[in-house]
Amino acid sequence: MDSIKDKMPLSPDHNADRLAKLKELMPDIFTNEGKLNMNELKKVVDPELVNEAERYEFRWFGKSKAKREAFTPTDATLVYDEDRSVNPEDSENIIIEGENLAVLKLLSKSYREKVKCIYIDPPYNTGKDFVYSDKWNQDKAEYWEDSEYVENGMKVDTNVETDGRFHSNWLNMMYSRLLIARQLLKEDGVIFISIDDNEVHHLRKLCDEVFGSDNFLANVVWQKKYAATNDAKGFSSMHDHIIVYQKSNLFKRNLLPRTDEQNKPYKHDDYNGKGLWRSDNLLVKSFSESGVFPIINPKTGKEYMPPQGSSWRGSKETIARWLKENRIFFGKDGTGAPQLKRYLNEVQQGRVPTTWWSFKDAGHNDAANKEMQALFNSKSPFDTPKPSTLIKLILQISSDNQDLILDFFSGSGSLGQALFNLNKEDSGSRKYILVQLPEVTDPKSEAYKAGYKKISDITIERNKRVIGKIIEEKKAMQPDLFADNKKEDLIKGLGFKVFKLQKSNFPRTEFAPYPEKSEEENIELLKKYISEKEAQMVTHFNKDELITEILIKKGYELNYIKTKKEEFKKNEIFHVTDGIKETLICLDGSLDKATVEYFKKNPKERLIVLERALDTTKKWNLKHYMGDNFVAF
Repeated sequence: MDSIKDKMPLSPDHNADRLAKLKELMPDIFTNEGKLNMNELKKVVDPELVNEAERYEFRWFGKSKAKREAFTPTDATLVYDEDRSVNPEDSENIIIEGENLAVLKLLSKSYREKVKCIYIDPPYNTGKDFVYSDKWNQDKAEYWEDSEYVENGMKVDTNVETDGRFHSNWLNMMYSRLLIARQLLKEDGVIFISIDDNEVHHLRKLCDEVFGSDNFLANVVWQKKYAATNDAKGFSSMHDHIIVYQKSNLFKRNLLPRTDEQNKPYKHDDYNGKGLWRSDNLLVKSFSESGVFPIINPKTGKEYMPPQGSSWRGSKETIARWLKENRIFFGKDGTGAPQLKRYLNEVQQGRVPTTWWSFKDAGHNDAANKEMQALFNSKSPFDTPKPSTLIKLILQISSDNQDLILDFFSGSGSLGQALFNLNKEDSGSRKYILVQLPEVTDPKSEAYKAGYKKISDITIERNKRVIGKIIEEKKAMQPDLFADNKKEDLIKGLGFKVFKLQKSNFPRTEFAPYPEKSEEENIELLKKYISEKEAQMVTHFNKDELITEILIKKGYELNYIKTKKEEFKKNEIFHVTDGIKETLICLDGSLDKATVEYFKKNPKERLIVLERALDTTKKWNLKHYMGDNFVAF
């Protein structure tokens, strides 16, 4: 039997999914009516702990509510903004303007376990920073009114230190978002979170709970300043933290590129095809009797013994082979003591990442501001950007050529610039999803004066300017290639699609069940509501917006391709695919009999239609012949 939830255009209900999986694994802990028996569940977890009143756990005010909020579905949708997109046909990058908790919920089915790396730079909770307000489940008309979404952007709250729930507010905001973010990570994925000293200790405990303490990888200390400043506390803060957690032990970090300083000693070349080498000590620290014997200089005949208590790096046989291979070096004139030739191509081709990142390696705050000034040809329109060199370092450690990267606190869009620059350097094709709240800028700020009324405007504009800069650089190096049919290859990946979070296109989301009526009565009332409110929906609403809303809630990625199927004469039907899943979709107000007959004969095709396009007979026939391949929305 249908339920009201079945009729609603919602993102996945993760609570229901988790409960269904638990019932599948342990049906014995459910009652005959299908309800979870909490006492039986406690026995499964640990019978001895059931009666204990105290145990170690990390608790704060609002934690349970924040967890419920994370797994509660959303009825909002995403709408493509073609006007603000850049080279959308040449790229799979996505920038989403909207409240990130709702956006993460919408992405949770389409992008589940597809993201290799998440980097976020959330509010630091200094008493001045904004904390996102989770108002999504309030009355929907009130929410969209509060958000002032169309004109002024999203309202947010300031979490002041005089608030008794100062830390709890911040933890609740982070907890719900991290719970969903973990679902988006691949099993070999990793998350990097920038934070300062105010909440780093709480963030560690929070991430231990969400990702598991065994999956903690590092607390990186980044030197964000190169010079001390006066501070009210008496110490000049010179660093931020970057907390790193893996999804599982399948994550494998990459080595960082070797530096010029590391390669500088490798300056000798015998021109024998073995490459550059440097001289190295032939002695070994761990003493071995087999490594004590004379080495004779073939030019002078002089014998060399290892010093007392030391031994050569190899046995007699190994040293003899190295002499034959010309791997023993006796100085420039051939008359010195023996040394080993260490070839560059034989050493580890990279650096192991450390937990100390100096500003020389990762950039600093001042460099980040100058980077923005250079892009915008003015004062930086964003107060606290991260340097793209810092994010590039993270991407080098965590991602490979074709990986998907997510930042749902994208701010000025530093991650986008870092990804474009890294792809340019190593010919990669990494892709990103950036999410930024349309938070209003201060009317007194440089951003507002420059015409950026929302932070998300800066995110989009920065990425647009970075793309333009890279394309101009390519033109300068290879002008001829932009004059012929190779242009598409040169700008491939240099673009993004913009989507905006907005209210669902389906009026049914405003339906409120009558508490005094039964489930069956409310379903009938909802059907009537849908019939009356959505009768003219297709003519009043953008068809592409409807398709996007339906597809993302059915688990399709946003970079889907839509093609009209000309063979259908009685209905307008499109084929859509995101490269993984595919379906046919029809948004006509009525499904013709000839169309129904086609799908009865081709039941393996997938089809999505509007429920209002069907009468009882057509719906029964399609469901009977097509089974789960048929969806009425």
